[in-house]
Amino acid sequence: MQDRFQRQIQYLRISVTDRCNLRCVYCMPAEGVRSIPHNEILTMEEIAAIVEAGVQVGIKKVRLTGGEPLVRRGILDLVKNLSRIPEIDDIAITTNGILLAEMAADLKAAGVNRVNISLDTLRAGRFKRITRGGCLDTVRRGINAALETGLNPVKINTVAIRGFNDDELLSLARLTLDHPLHIRFIELMPIGTADGWDRARFISSAEVRELITGALGTLEDVKNVRGNGPARYSRLPGGRGTIGFISAVSNHFCTRCNRLRLTATGQLRPCLFNHREMDLKEPLRAGAGREELVRVFHEAILSKPNGHDLAVNWQEDDRIMSQIGG
Repeated sequence: MQDRFQRQIQYLRISVTDRCNLRCVYCMPAEGVRSIPHNEILTMEEIAAIVEAGVQVGIKKVRLTGGEPLVRRGILDLVKNLSRIPEIDDIAITTNGILLAEMAADLKAAGVNRVNISLDTLRAGRFKRITRGGCLDTVRRGINAALETGLNPVKINTVAIRGFNDDELLSLARLTLDHPLHIRFIELMPIGTADGWDRARFISSAEVRELITGALGTLEDVKNVRGNGPARYSRLPGGRGTIGFISAVSNHFCTRCNRLRLTATGQLRPCLFNHREMDLKEPLRAGAGREELVRVFHEAILSKPNGHDLAVNWQEDDRIMSQIGG
């Protein structure tokens, strides 16, 4: 189904939980946040019912997020159920990688096609500080397991932050020379804890690209990396992988946006940077049939805004990213 601006909406990002097994400093406060009561979170059966309604308006691709989706009990059964929906042709997952090594094979067998892994540093001590206790070796094992299992492509999401990890951006880019990894540099977005950070920490995609080309050589544009996201991909000469740039703030991709977001509490959100949400949980629990759920999808698609104004007004939201859906 097309929205009012002739964008074909076919991609649904589903937050299966607000919980996470890390406490990354730009995502949430050290004490964490109050977990949403279990009975307020969509059940796996409710999520599947919502996706079955979504395919009626053209949803073909889903991505499971959190929080950390792999901490949600029953995640493998959900993937199996979604993979049985004929119209769904792509199931992806975004994870911090902590549980990936032990789950990669089962995720692949259940129906996951590809995986994105959040990783902002290659230094063990810094990783532990950024995540407030995480183990980098555990994530490395997860990355290797994803490659070995055939979760393809394996994409690494790195938020580029000045005075934080900008001294490692070249090291991360070099990974693509010897490994079939797709490193994506993401601009810092003002959500949650990061909303209070000094704007001087912001690094634009153009600056990261200039840094890489100045040190490592010319980047060639690549157009055949599988996925439905906003990244623009390039490759270093001789590289096995690619380097992607996600410019949510400096050069937004709103004109190409093809997605909706479903929060863990059952709110359908047309735009990450807009507060408007449509409730699917209450009608579903009140006995609404598929036609009523499809109507809510129609409303969400037709209310999708033309764009955001992050570059002018940084979003004010009292929820962190794990509560909205990553």
